[in-house]
Amino acid sequence: MKKIKYCCRNFKHGSKSVFKTLKQEFPDLKQKKKDCLGNCKLCSKQCMVLIGKTEVVVAPSADVLYAKLKHRIG
Repeated sequence: MKKIKYCCRNFKHGSKSVFKTLKQEFPDLKQKKKDCLGNCKLCSKQCMVLIGKTEVVVAPSADVLYAKLKHRIG
């Protein structure tokens, strides 16, 4: 899987717990925190990550985002 990028401003929506959980379960997975990913319309409303350079994954809650990412990882 490509690198997963997290917007630090999105952490208040729960993506911080997803970041920490995935880091514990998959220590070799490439994850990075960025101050802003430039997707503010999506980021301000729900949990969001960027996979690679273009693929945006959004979810209404941290649990749903975690499930989507875990499914993608395999």
